[in-house]
Amino acid sequence: MSEKTEQPTQQRLKKAKQEGQIGRTPDLGAWFGMLAASVLLPRTLKQAMKHAEELIDKIPDVIQNPDPSKTLALFKEGLFGAAWAVAPLAFTLMAVGIAAAGAQGGIRVATKLFVPKFNRLNPFAGLKKIVGPHALWELTKSLFKTVVLGAVLYMTLKDIVPQLMAAGRLPITALLAIVTDAVLALIRAAAVAGIAMAGADYMVVRRRTQKQLRMTKEEVKQENKNTEGDPLIKAQIRARQMAMARNRQMADVPTADVVVVNPTHVAVALRYEPEKGAPRVVAKGKGPLAAKIRELATDNRVPMVQDVALARALNSGCEVGQEIPAEFFGTVARVLAFVMSLKARGSAAGLHRSPNPAPV
Repeated sequence: MSEKTEQPTQQRLKKAKQEGQIGRTPDLGAWFGMLAASVLLPRTLKQAMKHAEELIDKIPDVIQNPDPSKTLALFKEGLFGAAWAVAPLAFTLMAVGIAAAGAQGGIRVATKLFVPKFNRLNPFAGLKKIVGPHALWELTKSLFKTVVLGAVLYMTLKDIVPQLMAAGRLPITALLAIVTDAVLALIRAAAVAGIAMAGADYMVVRRRTQKQLRMTKEEVKQENKNTEGDPLIKAQIRARQMAMARNRQMADVPTADVVVVNPTHVAVALRYEPEKGAPRVVAKGKGPLAAKIRELATDNRVPMVQDVALARALNSGCEVGQEIPAEFFGTVARVLAFVMSLKARGSAAGLHRSPNPAPV
């Protein structure tokens, strides 16, 4: 069996994303959410307490004048007030979760995960997760979490316990402030430590996923064939396209006004239609293709003019179907004028030497 030594291709990575096989850890979003909550929680509690005080002040009036409509209105006000107070915290936590997921490989609904697969019920695969390297990492991570969070809790309580022991004469509001600050400090310290651990977990999970997605050399070759096409088939398609192009050229040779030849190695067929602009190349070729152009010109009584330099220049500097470049206008115009003079005398067919050949 071939070893998977090759990095995954873009096509393989795309397929893995569609199947939900992405290296990510949920801890990253959870710990960032906790950190955001520790910042917004005091404001949320303050807003909630303020609204609760306003409601409490209205309760005696409802008790003295019991009215179902007033009671319902007070109940609605309480619900809307609680929702308004909690909304910033809720939306922030949602945004943090989405951002954390996006930063770990994008947000995509892996619909293929909803399709039942019986291989997921394989007990041997589950056993491998329990006793394999994945289980060892999860155990290490859990122990490390316990140690770190225990250390954070110890450092926080070490500072707050003496304050609470000496707080017998403090008012209840001051005591609550001390406890609140300590709890928030504990949450923030735990969140920072958790983010660091989640970052390490993300690197491990990403590395493990990349290793799982590795491919054998044969798989890479096969995927390249599927993506780019079989080289043999592509060569056959190119050959057919070239053959079709040659056939189109040959069909246009009888419509040419002149064929400029080398005289034996190169042939370029030109057609001049004044209403369409400059003369155009309708066919060109070297070797056997040039011989075929000359043969068709002979059969269809298309004049052939021997001009070595012009034939070579037109063959290398022009494309079939395009107008000749401006630098050839003068030379080609002299050739066409020569051909017109031959037609006027009734002796245009056949091979002729140019009276004014282009300099070699």
